[in-house]
Amino acid sequence: MEHLHLSQGSYWILKRVIKLRIKPRICLECPECGSLIEEAPLAVCNECWGPLQVKQDYEAVKDSLKKREIKNREQSLWRYLELLPIKESRFIVNLGDGWTPLTRCQRLEKELGVRELYIKNDALNPTGSFKDRPASVGVSKALEFGFNVVGCASTGNLAAATAAHAAKAGVKSFVLIPGNIEPNKVVQSAAYGAKILQVEGTYDAANRLGILASEIFNWALLNINLRPFYVEGSKTLAYEICEQLDWNTPDRVIIPMGSGALLNSFYRGLADLEKIDFIDNSKDVKITGAQPKGCSPIVDAFHTNNRISPVKEPKTICKSLAIGEPASGKQAIKVIRETGGYADAPSDEEIIEAEKILASREGIFAEPAGAITLATLIRLIDNGVVEEDEKIVLLVTGSGFKSLEAAQKTVGKPVKIPANIDALREAVENG
Repeated sequence: MEHLHLSQGSYWILKRVIKLRIKPRICLECPECGSLIEEAPLAVCNECWGPLQVKQDYEAVKDSLKKREIKNREQSLWRYLELLPIKESRFIVNLGDGWTPLTRCQRLEKELGVRELYIKNDALNPTGSFKDRPASVGVSKALEFGFNVVGCASTGNLAAATAAHAAKAGVKSFVLIPGNIEPNKVVQSAAYGAKILQVEGTYDAANRLGILASEIFNWALLNINLRPFYVEGSKTLAYEICEQLDWNTPDRVIIPMGSGALLNSFYRGLADLEKIDFIDNSKDVKITGAQPKGCSPIVDAFHTNNRISPVKEPKTICKSLAIGEPASGKQAIKVIRETGGYADAPSDEEIIEAEKILASREGIFAEPAGAITLATLIRLIDNGVVEEDEKIVLLVTGSGFKSLEAAQKTVGKPVKIPANIDALREAVENG
């Protein structure tokens, strides 16, 4: 043993922060300084304070995971167990997360003038958003570490997903939310039995308080001290899309960005598939990021080549993406550039219109943070960024039922009529 370091907070055990001589199947890696660290509830490197990520033995995965075997497994994200950071399956908390539809949108293809357009509809996850993926993995890892309290800092969707999986696991949950998230999301989280802690200020204030809570109370906060493991769940979006396309890749994927973590995880998921020889062109996928104009620090930095400047007071209808200090923003910009992708920030008005179009053309009811990908595609087509022959996948990350206040702005009011056929005929004739 070369060095001994304490993790952030005195509650956790001493761990080795050394170049491991014998690599386990799962450990933590610091991309900044190269340190390999025994797996622990730790988000940043004690050597250089860089963000940690999970490192796996891909040669072992390659030997044990075959396409023909996956085909017959259960239709959830856990069909890819060998690629996820759980050592013992008895700890898995599964609500049927993942394996959501990849729907081809032929009406929108014709309307927008693109060759192939697909929606990956994660609004159909158990709690109505893609956050069920990282929550399932994060709560499972918390149990494997021996925690009996889980939680998160959240703009709403992760709160519900964490609370639901904690309920399934039979452990307590605490969620820290900002003061302005949609009421439906608060009610949903409370229904699963979570203790809701509504923090004055923005999401970033709730996140900072969460960091202290994880240290002081020994809580497993999924997107804080369990962040390296939690984000692995989002990689399954990339796995599923490629499998649903017969192990082919799209030309472009448009991904909503709050912290930037989903975009980075998706890219790492493609890289995983290439490392185990399931695909051979992970870097040919143009990874494109979308943020709302009222909170677009990553997009702004992408276009100005400047450092990311925090947004102190986000102003957008996309509450799920209102993260002014994106923890994974720098890496997201790197991914977008490396893949030849793009970043754009539609206005709230464009997002609301896209929500209406998506529902009325394809029957998919998305919250604003999900419809933002269609709004971004429309902008990129208008600006000549997207070519006509591209095969494009849009991630719809949350259900419109999460944000009914926003949806009410896109629809007309019911027409009230007497209960007789003449009134019905008049209403029909008047459109």
